[in-house]
Amino acid sequence: MPHRAILVIGGGIGGLTLALSLHARDIPCRVYEAAPEFRKLGVGINMLPHAIRVLTGLGLQENLNACGVEAREFTYFNQHGQLIFSEPCGLHAGYEYPHFSIHRADLHQVLYDAVVGRLGAEAVQFGHRCTGVDQDGDGVTVRFEGVEPATGDIAIACDGFHSAVRAQFYPDEGPPQFGGINMWRGVTRRRPFLTGGSVNRVGTVQRGKMVIYAIRQFEDGTQLINWNTEQPRDDHKPNDWATPGRIEDFIEPFQDWKFDWLDIPQLFADAEFIMEYPMVDRDPVDRWVWDRIALMGDAAHPMYPRGGNGGAQAILDAECLSELLADEEDFRAALREFEDRRLDTVNKIVLTNRSQPPDYIIETVDKLTGGEPFERIEDVIDPAELAAISDRYKAVANYTLPEL
Repeated sequence: MPHRAILVIGGGIGGLTLALSLHARDIPCRVYEAAPEFRKLGVGINMLPHAIRVLTGLGLQENLNACGVEAREFTYFNQHGQLIFSEPCGLHAGYEYPHFSIHRADLHQVLYDAVVGRLGAEAVQFGHRCTGVDQDGDGVTVRFEGVEPATGDIAIACDGFHSAVRAQFYPDEGPPQFGGINMWRGVTRRRPFLTGGSVNRVGTVQRGKMVIYAIRQFEDGTQLINWNTEQPRDDHKPNDWATPGRIEDFIEPFQDWKFDWLDIPQLFADAEFIMEYPMVDRDPVDRWVWDRIALMGDAAHPMYPRGGNGGAQAILDAECLSELLADEEDFRAALREFEDRRLDTVNKIVLTNRSQPPDYIIETVDKLTGGEPFERIEDVIDPAELAAISDRYKAVANYTLPEL
């Protein structure tokens, strides 16, 4: 019997990448998205070489290059603005593929345009909020709120952090895990600083922490700068990704951060918008697949937005799953193999993002200096030890240079 279309639940980064990957292998699919229409949301995202390798294979690198900023280096500073460690990234580190810092909305638009252009306008069905999935020996039925259900061979849940399908199979999981850190994120248009292609991590959570990088280049030479802060909080409120934030709620640790390379209070003051939300993830689970139904991306492994690996791992999921579905006549066997290959690997990243993300480099130096300025970093710690911390994260996230 010929295969019916694979049902992809969710039209975010993971779901759209999966649709493109399946189409490239001549496997029919349809995407069902809860939103009533395509909406450009979010702020910045880092796309590391392992994710760009997949998107390049799908013919998207030229479009990404037109939207984003190619990163040249990772830098790590203390709260005094002193450089602790830097290293090249992407092509500048010898990778075959670049590192792009890009507005999430631009990445989403590139993926959506490609899906519509290749699969047709009907390939993404909006206004389909999944309420659950049923299955039997012949296939699956995906139920939606207020519209007719859809049937197919298998269903892949790419419905994100608040996945209805995950909740169906883990009904007692409870609310997201809050790690005691709140985040504020914004974007500010300004002239480039440092190299104009730096992904910068500054400070520690305890003393004030920021991640800052450019995500758009404008013809007048200015850039759109993405920034976020992390601060310990015990009074957070569960909210969505678009809750407005207020400078007065997070400015205190940063009032004197006027470095010779960037004025942080001015960066906040000039922001086009600010959003607030708690740093949350979920504990890793030991199962993503139930016969004809599989979790993928944030539905399978929601993680802290650190290290550029949330969206990237969804993209790698899509590549792995589409390859297996193309190679395996029995789709159910392909889903089982997908779980075997990806579950343990990505679960380790979830836990590492909690305990030793890349900015652990700054935490290490902060403990050695007590938060005080230093004369020479070499007098505090051997830079080779800092490089080793970075390399350990790359190994966990599977984007070391030899692997790619």
